[in-house]
Amino acid sequence: MLSGETVVVDSIHGDIHLKPREQRIVDTASFQRLRHLKQLGMGQVTYPNATHTRFAHSLGVLGVMARITQVAHDALHLSDEQRDDVRLAALLHDIGHYPYSHLMEKVDKVRLTEELVAENPTADFSSLPYPGHEEVGELILTSQRDLITAIGGKERAQRIAGLFRSRPPGQEQLSKLVHSSLDMDRLDYLLRDARATGVPYGMIDLNYLLNNLKVSPSGMLGVSDKALPAAEQCLFARFFMHRAVYYHKTTFGLEEACRQLLRRLRDAGTRGLARDGDAIRTTVTSTRLGEFTDAYVDGLVLKAARSRNPVIEALANAIRNRRPPKLLKEVCVLEESGKEHHAGATFKQRCKHTLGELARENNIPLELFLFCELPKPLVLEQRGSSVTAKQARKLVAEEREDLIKVFLPGEDEPVSLVDIPYSLLNKCSNYFFQAYRLYIVREDLEDDKLKRLRDAVKDWDET
Repeated sequence: MLSGETVVVDSIHGDIHLKPREQRIVDTASFQRLRHLKQLGMGQVTYPNATHTRFAHSLGVLGVMARITQVAHDALHLSDEQRDDVRLAALLHDIGHYPYSHLMEKVDKVRLTEELVAENPTADFSSLPYPGHEEVGELILTSQRDLITAIGGKERAQRIAGLFRSRPPGQEQLSKLVHSSLDMDRLDYLLRDARATGVPYGMIDLNYLLNNLKVSPSGMLGVSDKALPAAEQCLFARFFMHRAVYYHKTTFGLEEACRQLLRRLRDAGTRGLARDGDAIRTTVTSTRLGEFTDAYVDGLVLKAARSRNPVIEALANAIRNRRPPKLLKEVCVLEESGKEHHAGATFKQRCKHTLGELARENNIPLELFLFCELPKPLVLEQRGSSVTAKQARKLVAEEREDLIKVFLPGEDEPVSLVDIPYSLLNKCSNYFFQAYRLYIVREDLEDDKLKRLRDAVKDWDET
């Protein structure tokens, strides 16, 4: 250990050595806030040990980045300042997360059940949406004095924010270490989340990936061809962790109830809840940042449980009492990218046209039915459902740098996994997975009535 360094013992990576500046950043109140943000939101509802925090994850990402800068020191050609910058970007990449992370951040995208049925939103926040967590992170990093002082000035704070926001002038490849398909963020959270939940799906070969990192003459990052299976397995791990953990039907149902609750509270102008993006920006750049933790949402839920509005009360009590919404039907599809007509789309249309009638026949408020689909289809590359293997080959160079790249034998420049004929990604990247779910929020629902509701919707995915 070098003089002045502090050692943190981590359950995933072992000893993590913090340089003096990094220790000063960790000690700030702005960074300590991350202790009060759970990494997996409401995941502990399903996996009781999943109570780890953004704080622990941020230290873990720094630990991975430290190993990268050691293993690939010569290949990366980093100056001392650049090495310190990427370490700080790794440490601070999650500084802007919301309470319950993506749950609250995505309130603008929530569609209430009655809006789905009527196809006519009752509220429009599009002009002042909540900013994304990376923008919030930049705001915090460049406005909170404790962080500015610890990091060494506002100019450097802006530079570090540029790295984790993927827009650093002249440092694009450095940014890819923090944000890409093979980034340090993912290499930590897959292992950490798998360990906390007790599932095997996120166990990746971290050592082999790091030891086989290479940099091309033009500065492109990738792994050697020996590490092709490890790179493929990393993407499969992400895919299955989403299916098994992040989008688990019980966790997702309860989080959807919370998203719908927050949207309704925001529509009602509930005191204490940020009305729009400007209110969020004011909060995170003020002395109130320390209050912007999971307890912020917990307090709103507690108050809502005493609401006179029966829908708001039911949603809040489902969350507060751990009474997850009952799943009436789930439709999963695995289709070629670009395909629009499938069982899931049919199910969504039936919900639009028939759910109102089902609610009236059973004397249940329509608002207590929750129709939801995964935020975005799951694919093995981060490009999303709109990109097939054929389309990926046509992307311009700067748009393709997020894809994991591999150095084939005899080649100086790496190619994307989707371009390697014998890679599974070449075939599987043509497909996407999506799940469509219909829940009901009713604690007092009797078993026979629940069965009747499930029977009523069981064929809604059939043409």
